[in-house]
Amino acid sequence: MARMMRKFIEDTRGTIMVFWAMSLVVIIGLVALSFDIGRIASTRAQLQSFADNVALAAAGELDGGSDAITRATTAADTMISGSQTFGNGSHSLSGSADFSIAFYATLPANDTSPLGATTTDPAKAQYVSVTATPRSIGLTFAAALYQLLGQPVPKVLTQATAVAGFTQYACDITPMMMCLPHNTDAEGNPIPYRAEDNVGKMILMRAGGQGAAWGPGDFGFLDPSASDIAADPNGPCAGLPTTGEKYSECLLAAEGSVSQCFRQRGVTTQPGQANGINNAVMNVRFDIYLATLNHANKDPNYPAAPNVIKGIIPQGTGQTCIGQNAQVSPNTEALPNDTCLNNGSCTQPGGNGRFGNGIWDSPGYITQNWGGTAPPGWNGVTRWSLYNAEIKSADPPNGPSILTDKAETGRPICSQYQSQYPERRLIVVAGVDCTANPINGTSTVPVQEFFKIFLTRPVGPDPTTPSKEDIFGEIVGPAQGYGGAGGKGGLFHDVVQLYR
Repeated sequence: MARMMRKFIEDTRGTIMVFWAMSLVVIIGLVALSFDIGRIASTRAQLQSFADNVALAAAGELDGGSDAITRATTAADTMISGSQTFGNGSHSLSGSADFSIAFYATLPANDTSPLGATTTDPAKAQYVSVTATPRSIGLTFAAALYQLLGQPVPKVLTQATAVAGFTQYACDITPMMMCLPHNTDAEGNPIPYRAEDNVGKMILMRAGGQGAAWGPGDFGFLDPSASDIAADPNGPCAGLPTTGEKYSECLLAAEGSVSQCFRQRGVTTQPGQANGINNAVMNVRFDIYLATLNHANKDPNYPAAPNVIKGIIPQGTGQTCIGQNAQVSPNTEALPNDTCLNNGSCTQPGGNGRFGNGIWDSPGYITQNWGGTAPPGWNGVTRWSLYNAEIKSADPPNGPSILTDKAETGRPICSQYQSQYPERRLIVVAGVDCTANPINGTSTVPVQEFFKIFLTRPVGPDPTTPSKEDIFGEIVGPAQGYGGAGGKGGLFHDVVQLYR
């Protein structure tokens, strides 16, 4: 018996079965875990995709408007749907029950840092965080392993968070802003004044600030040093100090790409008129070179427009440049204002009497300048169309004269350079609701819309005391998609991106 026991102990046949059985348990466990890990990863990826897209949809509405957060929340609730396969609850992902949302004015520099305090101010809300509702995932394939080990089968909770932001950039534009009419409906909701709804109507923009409250029609300048992109190194403003008066003059008066970009959701105004900018920077477009731009008529970066009919001429025989004093042309006139601006009867709600209705004396202008017959190509409505028709009527197109037998030829005679772009007399102005977003000195305010405005006559002093400046301009349309303060360039970018 002892011999048989010793033989059994020394016999190694079948030993591998023990190791195989033990290894099988491990292998089955690993296989089970791989399946369950895949289910967890798949669910998390589905939740992350849903959170990413909800955040991007919400961020696309954060333009700084008074209803930005409301629109962002609605977009998050209604625009995006998704699905998840293995988590508990419904497989569909859609609506506020499947995520939580919060808004932020800033993000920390480090992506691993907490987001900080939320904001409920739509003017400040620039970023949105979306967290998908956590889903519990049962470890189905690993359950047998846990039961074999005598352990309770756990459930894994997975979730996903995304952070997105939205910025609108307007580049290579005139660094100017104006206050828009403030009008509300019966419920007190703002009624935006839109460029596309007011094409052909005039605005009397009067220099604002100087200690007075900013009202509809007041204009001011944006702070170029607060913008996001510096001057084009190959452009006319390259090399100038961004805090100096010359830099602002260049951005306002030069033609060409300056690559200066402003955030639509927050442009920074310069305090009052303290930067010393005057009507000289605007009037180079009309072949008038005065004050600090007295010698810019010899600079190709400051050409006059191809049509400078303005109703005034140099004073004195043989003079080619208009000096400090000009005389009224005996037989030409500038494009007329809206009649209601002349007689004080403009009734645009909330417009302070500065926003016209598009009704003007076109017959009188055509009689005076064109003998009663309008140049071909005029649409019969806007001054911008008539201005372009006058340019095209010249024979040859780039010839020395638009008008014949008149005190004005319509072409620049002071400037040594004539722009080839009719848009030289267009400016792009940031429209701001100054009632909802009061301006006080240096203020950062959201832009409701960028307006494309046609300068109808030279900028001059208004009759108030102390004297400011008056700009009469006709609304051509919204500036998005249009290029340029000087007839070149001009880009508008909507940037929506994920940050986390």
